Amino acid sequence: MSEYRAFFGDGVKPFAFPTRELIEELERKTGQGVGALFRRFRSSDYSFSDVTEVIRLGLIGGGTTPADADKLVSVYAIGRPLAEVFAVADGVITSLFFGSDDTAQVPAIHPDDVQQAAVSGDLSAAVNEALKESGL
Repeated sequence: MSEYRAFFGDGVKPFAFPTRELIEELERKTGQGVGALFRRFRSSDYSFSDVTEVIRLGLIGGGTTPADADKLVSVYAIGRPLAEVFAVADGVITSLFFGSDDTAQVPAIHPDDVQQAAVSGDLSAAVNEALKESGL
């Protein structure tokens, strides 16, 4: 099982898809095969539901109870800037496909950094800088 860890909500959380059933639930909830869903993420053709389901089910696979995962998504995904939420979901789905290196996790971008970057119009620079700092 490949576990992805990222800051989400109130701290760093583990995300994973350790079972076939959880992957199939992701496919059922999004109406897409996992390969098609990954392609949608790569082409920026995803829906908000795609993003929140990847996060919710990834949290469950990482050990969060279903009730807590639902609450975390309700509180911390809905109403937040989409770029911030997408960054977490993208890391989770990418980890599902390629695994994750425990020593080189994709860095969490703090919400304040995303907001400041959005205000200045330089979100891509903030993301690129965070990636450089992590050595990825």
